[in-house]
Amino acid sequence: MKHGQLPNTVIDLFLESFRTGQGTRRLLNHLVIVALDQKAYKRCMEVHAHCFALVTRGLDFHREAYFMTDVYLEMMWRRIDFLRSLLELGYNFVFTDADIMWFRDPFPRFFLDADFQIACDQFSGNSSDVQNRPNGGFNYVKSSSRSIEFYKFWYSSRETYPGYNEQDVLNFIKFDPLIERLGLKMRFLDTAFFGGLCEPSKDLNLVCTMHANCCFGLDNKLHDLRIMLQDWKTFLSLPPTLKRSLSMSWRVPQTCSLNSVHQYDYPEKSDQQTLHR
Repeated sequence: MKHGQLPNTVIDLFLESFRTGQGTRRLLNHLVIVALDQKAYKRCMEVHAHCFALVTRGLDFHREAYFMTDVYLEMMWRRIDFLRSLLELGYNFVFTDADIMWFRDPFPRFFLDADFQIACDQFSGNSSDVQNRPNGGFNYVKSSSRSIEFYKFWYSSRETYPGYNEQDVLNFIKFDPLIERLGLKMRFLDTAFFGGLCEPSKDLNLVCTMHANCCFGLDNKLHDLRIMLQDWKTFLSLPPTLKRSLSMSWRVPQTCSLNSVHQYDYPEKSDQQTLHR
């Protein structure tokens, strides 16, 4: 991307957020971008140092995977299985979707004693409350026998709830007695620090990440992500006294209108349509 040129893809915006965030540029050295097709892998190699090609035989992910289509579901479940394999290799990881802007180093906001912690579409105010609505696009997981067995259980539950994506299934299994038997400590991340279009962070002095969730369509996401990044840069340009005193809010959602989101609830077991991405 040339100097002064506006980012024009999700991955451009994603990387730009790391470069402009507070304490995030150094994290680029530890960021591995997983590409699901050769075209994405080639593009990744042009813009970032660490890329990994996760090719699934017999499946082609090079076109936009529309929400809840068969290709979309397969892609979501493929990544759960891949993340399980990382845990088995002994790696802790922060998983992030590319439509999440990183504005501050999130590590100081993570819980030190949690096995699995995840961002939310809606946060109740209690990080231990399983009634929170998690979003699978951002999570921090520590490798242990507990987390490995949890990911195996999560992946196998696709057979119990056919036709649902991984996030919907997580909303079912988070109540399962097996979680307690495993001893897995699950925590839900506060949207004050890990916000999104579903429930934006209210204070730019606190925000770590912002997710273009509750949004259909790549063009809509791109539009609102650009504005989100511009809002952040405007905030950074303010004098310190104004940053602390000014009640500045996000100008999004715009094309990612929440009007359509409120027509849907989160899934019950008899419900086949959900909206959260």
